[in-house]
Amino acid sequence: MKTSPVYGLTALGIINALGNSREQVLENLLVGHSPGMVQRSEWIPEQTVWVGEVQGSLPELPLSQQQFNSRNNRLLLAALEQIREEVDELIVQFGRERIALVIGSSTSGILEGERALAQAGENGTAPADYDYRQQEIGAPGVFLADYLGLNGIAYTLSTACSSSAKVFSSARNLLQLDICDAVIVGGVDSLCKLTLNGFTALSSVSSGRCNPFSANRDGISIGEGAALFIMQKQAAELNLLGVGESSDAHHISAPHPEGEGAIAAMQAALADAGLAAEQISYLNLHGTATIKNDEMESIAVDSVLGKQLPCSSTKRLTGHTLGAAGATEIGLCWLLMSRLNCDAVLPKQQWDGCVDGQLVPINLLRTDQRLASTEAKKMMSNSFAFGGSNACVVIGEAG
Repeated sequence: MKTSPVYGLTALGIINALGNSREQVLENLLVGHSPGMVQRSEWIPEQTVWVGEVQGSLPELPLSQQQFNSRNNRLLLAALEQIREEVDELIVQFGRERIALVIGSSTSGILEGERALAQAGENGTAPADYDYRQQEIGAPGVFLADYLGLNGIAYTLSTACSSSAKVFSSARNLLQLDICDAVIVGGVDSLCKLTLNGFTALSSVSSGRCNPFSANRDGISIGEGAALFIMQKQAAELNLLGVGESSDAHHISAPHPEGEGAIAAMQAALADAGLAAEQISYLNLHGTATIKNDEMESIAVDSVLGKQLPCSSTKRLTGHTLGAAGATEIGLCWLLMSRLNCDAVLPKQQWDGCVDGQLVPINLLRTDQRLASTEAKKMMSNSFAFGGSNACVVIGEAG
């Protein structure tokens, strides 16, 4: 049994290819519709690819913060606006020095750096509004703290695709050490040429729309988005129950073929939460649709959670949001357990339905299924990154 305290996840702001609000994201997730998954030809030379774009306009930064003006920070601001009332209440309750910020990101403002470099190559000078601080990896945390006038700890964590899953462990540590009374925690990443061309160089970008766990899978579709939570010391309706981390360092970009790091992270998360595998209601798979990831994740899930646990990958709907993927998919779990999901429906696996007989079988959701109403809801989300940096997070109802 878990004896350490749980920490309440009391609010969520989320934006990605599924929609620009909690309600839109949840509604489209459950019907398998993603208005932001589109084909674009401007990211990779002579190639059209599927990407997960946030649709519509984003909030503008104040004139006093133009040094932070990037699409990445505007996505972050859009997520913040959804929980701004709760944040303002925390500032009144605890003071600006007692609220911390921990953000995961892997791209930061690289898009603005790319555009500045291109213009400098053509005209000899960068745009007048370009500021190197836009693209610093720590910019999201610095910007958000400055925007809110917070005086406590604020930083950005960057471990590629596990970045915004690992932030939950960091945020919990700050609360346990009484360094703060609340943490704004989450992740953000935006589309840019560097990541799209980098993954293309690794032969990891799908020729079509990504197809997780299919026999026809051939790579990822990259997306963008942001998700922000408020984490507090008091238990709430939905809570951080456990976090597991591992670093198998098997290869610079490939996962361990037998899923050793993934298994270790999942086992650690269950142990940290004080839960048995059968107490997990649903697993959001890392599910990138690369050959090697889906192979090893099938092995890991079967080893730790068995063949019966309902699970699905949501990356066909959001794209792989990289440094924002952990918080985004934990956010999807939060929405599935929230009162917004009044029918307690679980999201079906989105793919072409072509089973890969070479994969260890797991319970990919292919039909409508609902959460059991007689037990506490608890969900797990996997995030695995380059270099074997793995994180697994369990959230849900206490008890």
